[in-house]
Amino acid sequence: MTTKRHRHASGLVLACAIATTCGLSATSQAATSDYPAVTQQRLLHAESDSGWLMYRRAYNSNAYAPFKQITPENVKDLKTAFTYKTGLKQGHEGAPIVNGHYMFITTPLDHLVALDSTSGKVLWTYKKPLSKRALKTVCCDVVNRGAALFGDNVYMATLDNHVVALDAKTGKVQWDKKLQDPGVGYAMTVAPLIVDDKVVVGESGGEYGARDFIVALDAKTGKQVWKRYTVPTPNEPNGDTWPKGAYKHAGAPAWLTGSYDPETHTLFWGVGNPGPWLAKLRPGKNLYSDSVLALDPDTGKIKWHYQYTEHDTWDYDGVNHSVLADITFKGKRVKALLHADRNGWFYALDRTNGKFLYAEPFTKVTSVTDHKADGEPIENQALYPDVGKEIFTCPSFLGGKNWWPMAINPKEGLAFVPTLHACMTMKGTSVAYMAGLPYLGETFKIKPEPGSKGWGEVQAIDINNGKQVWSYKSKLPWNDGMVATASGLVFSGSIDGHFMAFDGKTGKVLWKSPKLASGIIGVPTTYEVDGHQYVAVMAGWGGATPIWGGQMAQAKAVADIPRGGELYVFAIK
Repeated sequence: MTTKRHRHASGLVLACAIATTCGLSATSQAATSDYPAVTQQRLLHAESDSGWLMYRRAYNSNAYAPFKQITPENVKDLKTAFTYKTGLKQGHEGAPIVNGHYMFITTPLDHLVALDSTSGKVLWTYKKPLSKRALKTVCCDVVNRGAALFGDNVYMATLDNHVVALDAKTGKVQWDKKLQDPGVGYAMTVAPLIVDDKVVVGESGGEYGARDFIVALDAKTGKQVWKRYTVPTPNEPNGDTWPKGAYKHAGAPAWLTGSYDPETHTLFWGVGNPGPWLAKLRPGKNLYSDSVLALDPDTGKIKWHYQYTEHDTWDYDGVNHSVLADITFKGKRVKALLHADRNGWFYALDRTNGKFLYAEPFTKVTSVTDHKADGEPIENQALYPDVGKEIFTCPSFLGGKNWWPMAINPKEGLAFVPTLHACMTMKGTSVAYMAGLPYLGETFKIKPEPGSKGWGEVQAIDINNGKQVWSYKSKLPWNDGMVATASGLVFSGSIDGHFMAFDGKTGKVLWKSPKLASGIIGVPTTYEVDGHQYVAVMAGWGGATPIWGGQMAQAKAVADIPRGGELYVFAIK
């Protein structure tokens, strides 16, 4: 491990020298020595906290902050408070996490940096030592999506399948738990979730024939509490949805952070694509791939599941995060789980029992064409690729929405969904499992969506019925997450380097930053410290689109996006 501790600055000059831009409030540098403990009670009430304590702000994952200081009227006055350059050129997908005067950012290659949240002063840095072998079977860039906080610790999952706990004030390693050998198909890019003294993470490996799992560790010691494989063995419930022996290399990764409902004491976690991609090789529904699992957070036991795409052959996953919100459905108030899937459908389920409520398409769909009354997906069998058979379908394997998280304004009843308009050709190939090698059985090419004038869109969807309310179209792909605030604003960034504020009711762009150093795919967050509201986002183009985006990624406007990671924090001075 490499840990670097920076002494506190004695005054404003040194604070400004370390940060790229001196921020609003270098007035309270000494306050960084006071770290407010992150208790379970604070996490339970994180939605109203002044910080940003977890990946999607609160357990319901709605990314909605109660802040009203930055408004539709004054957002035009947003300026850069400070920036921080990471020195890395891979994709920066992390969410800045904030507790008082401490901000924690994770970068590609598993660096964790603690900054003063008001000035950008570097407090300490940690770099996880990663071997070349550890990077061998990382699917879609060497990214990290964020940290988690509990007690006086900060937690990070790593590409070499470790979970590391560090002292939040000093960066000193408290424990380091290995979950799986690196280089044989497994990797972790997930931001951990803390639930009742446990650190919950999910493994990735769907493209390499791993048998993936979700695991809970004791937050104080790192000791494993439970482990839930996402594909059952033949003698477990739903084990018969796979051919004999297929579960050993079945993929079904769990690489995005889940949500938690304290009222029902239920953890919701998305599960990704089965392996290999070519569905012909694994007859059956292939549970629990492409599903959401409702889990007992004490034991990992499955309470119920819902599968978005059965027998998936298009890499549609089901891993996109679940947002918990109450909706009005057929005249009744329902505790819902909302999910915008890569298959192009926006779903609402009853989160107390998994009952299907509705599904509405939010982009062009040709593979999953509809749903039965009980929610079972109806799929176009003619669009299953095979060896020697090429198909064209929408959306592409990158999805109508990929991992980029949506946000919800519960008062307005609107979900804000970053959307991709892309289709694909797909053709089957021969494949056999070999540890550490891709396990696909299909080739693919990204194509434009017929009739679409661009690759991207931000849209608002009525959560009560799944219908679009407004739309902002983008010629380039929209690959960034969303944040909503009580003042009615929605923040997100474009891949050509502009961070933007939308009017949540109309979609009108109310503010657009000057062009930043790189394209934006980092998850934005917002927080308040010393009476000031800040909005933070990581710029740093990379991730799946430039690697797998084909025709879309080769377009000059996309191919010429500069690389290089930089944190930007904005405020009204």
